[in-house]
Parts: sequence; structure tokens; C-alpha cells
Amino acid sequence: MSLSPSELRARLRGVLAFPVTPFNDDLSLNPDAFQSHVDYLVRSGLHAIVAAGGTGELYSMTPAEIVQVYRLAVDATAGRVPVIAGVGYNLALAQDLAREAERAGADAILMLPHYYGRAEEDGLYRYYAGIARSVGIAVFPYARDAAVFSPQLVERLAEIPNVIAFKDGQADLRTWARIRDRVGDRLVWLAGVGDDMVNSYFAAGAEGFTSSAANFMPDVVLALYRAARAGDFPEVNALLARWIQPIFNVRARRRGYEVTTTKEAMNLLGRFGGRVRPPLAELNDQDRQDLRAALIQMGLLT
Repeated sequence: MSLSPSELRARLRGVLAFPVTPFNDDLSLNPDAFQSHVDYLVRSGLHAIVAAGGTGELYSMTPAEIVQVYRLAVDATAGRVPVIAGVGYNLALAQDLAREAERAGADAILMLPHYYGRAEEDGLYRYYAGIARSVGIAVFPYARDAAVFSPQLVERLAEIPNVIAFKDGQADLRTWARIRDRVGDRLVWLAGVGDDMVNSYFAAGAEGFTSSAANFMPDVVLALYRAARAGDFPEVNALLARWIQPIFNVRARRRGYEVTTTKEAMNLLGRFGGRVRPPLAELNDQDRQDLRAALIQMGLLT
């Protein structure tokens, strides 16, 4: 049985793992590899699983594949941690996916930005509120790219009973502070830019964060969370410099590499990440060599 929105709130204060969706060489979905990987993440101690999020390549899958991923994640977690399902595209499709996720047993919906183009605030409200009101489980919006939230918009969304959190991927800490100041403790505040900004976001009031690095370094990411939660920022910065930044230096070279470097790191470390689907690009030879060198330098690969 899914957690109620109030039950889920406390479970979001931690590391929300964004598992990759493994694709074979022919770009078909590999269900067994996905479930094995989700089980690995749960056994590693991560606090929640986000199925078909950005790192999971939501926008490269068909609706049928997305729903399959929801079901695979719910089955693999077996109630041990919450499952959060990513939805997006347009309002009608996002509502359909959210309802399918709820039927599959997911505990919450991560509302990714609309598919294309910028929109006025009233239109954004109708999109996110429309998804939220289509289900009874918890939901939370994800600010990223064209989805730019004002404090007033987040406050309006926070009035909807099942909107329980806000995930920020804009890296605009000034706006983040203004939003938090206006909304207060009505929402759980989640950092969603990347593992490399945990220091900045927790110093500014984040209570949890979403992680792609958890796919291949779950112990490091959990240590990062414990240090950030304790306010031990010298330790946070040391962990970032030692474990996160070498990967993110490669990741930052080309658009879309946040997924590609994660999958390739998994492949190099003997965990099946598989390939990325278009429009994401595979690593070029130099970047692959540099990623391997970073993993060797970090002691993860010999």
C-alpha cells in the first residue's frame, strides 16, 4: 500500500536515488538489469527511489515503457523504501502517467517540467496543479530549465494538500531563499541540481537531495548527506573534492553528459548501466578515457 502524503514527508529527508534506466545495445529496455540495480540501491541504504526521472531518461521512453519502469521499481523495492514516479510531457499525458503510477503502487509523483517552451505563471500553475489533483498520493514540482518558479507560484501550489515538497534544479540560490522564506515549513526542501552542490543547498536550508552519483557510489553519497545534515561543511567539501568533482569535471563537458557519465561509470565498474538513447550522446573516446582515469584516481577502479 502506498504511503500517505503525510507519511511520506519524513521519508524525503535524505538521499533520493535517481536510478538509470538500462538500455541494451539495440536500445531496448533491460527489465532484469533495472530491477537488479534498484535492489542494489535499496540494499545500499538510499532513502527513496525515483523511477523514470531525468537520470532515468523519462523523455526517451514511450508511455508504455515508463509505466513498465514504475511497476518494475515498485516490485523491486517491495515496500522497503518509497518509490517516486517521474511524469512530464504535457498535462493530459502527465495525468495519465500519474494515475498509472498510483495504480502501480508508487508513493509519490515527481512533476517534471512541461515538454517544450516557456509559459506564463498561470499556465504553469494549471499544469502542476492539474497533475497534483489527478491523484491522491503525494506530488512535488521540479524547477528546471523552462520551469521557473516564483515564490508566489510555489505558495499557490503549497496550498494543494498533496503537494509536500519542492525540488530545485535551477541553481539560483537567491530565488531559492526567497521561495523558502515565503513558504516556510509547509514543504520539504530538496536540492536537485547535482551532488556537487549539496554544500551550497544544505547551507541554504535543503533537507534532502536527489542523486545520480548514488548509482555507482551509494556509500559516498550517504556520507555526504550525513555530513551535510550535521552542518559539517568542511567534511562535505572534502567529500566533494575527493569523490564527486572528478566525475563532474567530465560530466560538465557536454550537454546530457550527466546521464552518460553515470551510465558509463556503472559500466566501467561492472554494473550494467547500458547505453543512452538519443538525443543524448555517448561519451567520446577522450572523455571515456578521462572518466576511467578519474575512477582509477579515486580508487574505485584498478
